[in-house]
Amino acid sequence: MRFAVLEAFEAGIVLAGYEVKSLREGKVSLEEGLARIDKGEAFLMNVHIPPYKHLSNIEYNPTRTRKLLLHRQQINKISAEMQAKGLTLVPLELYFKNGRAKVTVGLAKGKNQADRREEIKKKDVDREMRRARLLSD
Repeated sequence: MRFAVLEAFEAGIVLAGYEVKSLREGKVSLEEGLARIDKGEAFLMNVHIPPYKHLSNIEYNPTRTRKLLLHRQQINKISAEMQAKGLTLVPLELYFKNGRAKVTVGLAKGKNQADRREEIKKKDVDREMRRARLLSD
């Protein structure tokens, strides 16, 4: 990860029926996704939901902007922190809860190069410790 998540929020997402069917097939990419607060509303952008394979010929933009459903207090808090601290709102996970599509969005701060190197070193040490345990058993 190139960012550190400071706080996470669960939001509903406004989808078309064929998008829900495509999500149920597990075909979604959050890689390029980001969220934005605009005029007091939250939007999810650049999340790729491919067209449903049984869909008839309909014009479909797989990366269209989708509205997020958050409480007013959450939107105000997110907006204030994004402006004050220079944070970014990123989608972390997309899942179903009680039959409804939900997305977890997080307030994230970008890591600098030193932080990323430290994370790589920590992973390497953990991997070596696991190998040593396996060999000693």
